[in-house]
Amino acid sequence: MRTWFEPEETAQYEAARAILTRRCLAWADAHGRPADGPLVAAALDARHHSRDGRLAYWDEPQIRRYLLAWVPKYVVTPRDILEIAPEILRTFLHYLAATGLRDPRGATLAQADDAVTRALPDFRKALDDPHLQGLAKFWAQTALDHGSDLTGPGALRDFELDLDAGRIRYDRELLDRLLEAHHSRTDLDLEEERAFLQPPIALPDPDDLADAAARSATVRRLTTLATWAGEPGRPLTRSGHLTLADARELSALLGTGEEELQVRSSADLPRLRLLLAWARRLGLVRVTEGRLLRTPRSAAPPHDPAALWARAFDVLPELGAEIGMSGRAGVLGRCFADVLPGLLATLYGMDDVPVARLEETVWAACQEHVAMDGTSERMKDLWRRRTALDLERAFDVLADLGAVDLTRGPADDRYASDLDDPRYVSDLDDPRPSAARRDHDDGALPPDTVERLRKRLASPELLLVRLTPLALRSVRDRLLREGRDAPLIGELATAPPAELLGVLTQHHPPRAAAVELNAWLSHPGQNLEALLRAARDCPFRTRAAAMLAVLAQALPEGQALLRDLRHDPVLAPTALTLLVDAGEIDPAALDRREHLLLGAENFLSLLELGGPAVVIEQLRSMAGHGAHDLATALLGSGHHDVAGLEELRELVARPLRASRDRPLRLIPGTGRGSRPLRRRRRP
Repeated sequence: MRTWFEPEETAQYEAARAILTRRCLAWADAHGRPADGPLVAAALDARHHSRDGRLAYWDEPQIRRYLLAWVPKYVVTPRDILEIAPEILRTFLHYLAATGLRDPRGATLAQADDAVTRALPDFRKALDDPHLQGLAKFWAQTALDHGSDLTGPGALRDFELDLDAGRIRYDRELLDRLLEAHHSRTDLDLEEERAFLQPPIALPDPDDLADAAARSATVRRLTTLATWAGEPGRPLTRSGHLTLADARELSALLGTGEEELQVRSSADLPRLRLLLAWARRLGLVRVTEGRLLRTPRSAAPPHDPAALWARAFDVLPELGAEIGMSGRAGVLGRCFADVLPGLLATLYGMDDVPVARLEETVWAACQEHVAMDGTSERMKDLWRRRTALDLERAFDVLADLGAVDLTRGPADDRYASDLDDPRYVSDLDDPRPSAARRDHDDGALPPDTVERLRKRLASPELLLVRLTPLALRSVRDRLLREGRDAPLIGELATAPPAELLGVLTQHHPPRAAAVELNAWLSHPGQNLEALLRAARDCPFRTRAAAMLAVLAQALPEGQALLRDLRHDPVLAPTALTLLVDAGEIDPAALDRREHLLLGAENFLSLLELGGPAVVIEQLRSMAGHGAHDLATALLGSGHHDVAGLEELRELVARPLRASRDRPLRLIPGTGRGSRPLRRRRRP
């Protein structure tokens, strides 16, 4: 059972939502907990239509988003049911934990319960605020309040007729406000755009990161600059700049290499100008009565280089006007705050990305933020070249900070391999090969750009860039604040076995999964038997198969383990499926019992993946009129999944039997004793 789906995987998600809702309701009934199908489905929808899309990941922001925004805007159900939505959410979260589906990177059950409790006062206020609802909910709730179920046949038409005839009253003033909010885009859009997946990364120990921050050239310069300014301060000119003499002195002290430049003003020293702007933005210095002074109480004192580094990195997007050689008038300088976060997300988890490739994606992004209507192609090309120079300057600044490592050499083939793909797109958030990206129909680079990029990537001496661990940590922190999934190697070191395997099956590529799994096994009391027990206890066939597949791939003895499990009383059907799929077992060599177990495993998995209609269709295509008999044989296979077999019985076998037992209707005039129908001749 997957708990993450791409936005376009509509059928797969709806099948998963149906079975999770069905199973949750059954679990709630067995444990005496409140539950409601539409509200459980709404909780799944809220997580699916989010930035990260993880159905089983819940923390306090997601709990509050669901209760305070999603339910008031979208959920249509009687008020007495809405009022217990928080308790139904608790039921759903406890069900996820009980079945091993919970994402361990989210809140614990205790933390989630506390978060729901804290949200209760605001939840009641949100329910009482009619302006939080969407237009669709307004009309659906209006119909419900008047006893109309819009899901019935012809119900919508009857409702519209009643509206036109004035038989249904509604709040016209409220509707006008909702329409105004909708058209002015002030209504809350809760269906967030799905973010690109980020690869798992590894980070050094915090002490190592602190040492790296202390070695940062920029951190040392900022600290020295604040000390140089001092309490008495340094005089500024009428235009607000350092005197040229002080600027040369400070440049030599900081090692910017600009003290010998022949300039008319200290403002013409770009490295020094950037450091001064940076220090002011960080609150290390301030300007008072025409003097540059050190701030007495800095938010990040010089003796804490790690904190100073983190804040310097965070405010860097605000310094676009000081970064580029083109200054404020440059294209990159005007959109630096918009482009830099995407650029850093592009580099996240990637090794030695060619700057040449980034130049094209940055230029494409800049054109979306800076108006260029009416600009000649010659001028655009000039701006593109200047933007490329400003980007290299930005990487120099990041390198001085200790945020990137710059090297020279040939580009990896993957950065050019997709240029021949007609679906190649430029997306600042993901320059990885097309196989690792979601397909898009727009955003393709023009042919001349692709050709230029291909030639540049063929050079053996390209400028290559990668993020340092310091930058990786800061970018990851930002991604997490934005609600994105950013896996960290080692964060699952003590996770429960079922939850560990669940994350590895969906969010870690094979190599990262192997590293994480072996790190988990290195802890005392955490062993292979615990992982196998989690697979045995898993109530979903597809998830159990994914768990065993991870073990088979990540462990040296993986395939031997599968062969041993062929005789396991619980995992045998799952192991058989994986061995057959891998070509290690010829299906013809299986005995009748194993054939039935394998068939039951496959159809129970299909029921999870596609729903009852798909299973019925498959059985009929395989057995025709004997579809019910085949379903009955599967029910008697001895498969251990009692809940799955019961669903197969109720949702598949019973409808097949009903359709089989239904008497045939004879078309009048075609029964026995009637005249045979004659085919009409064509004229």
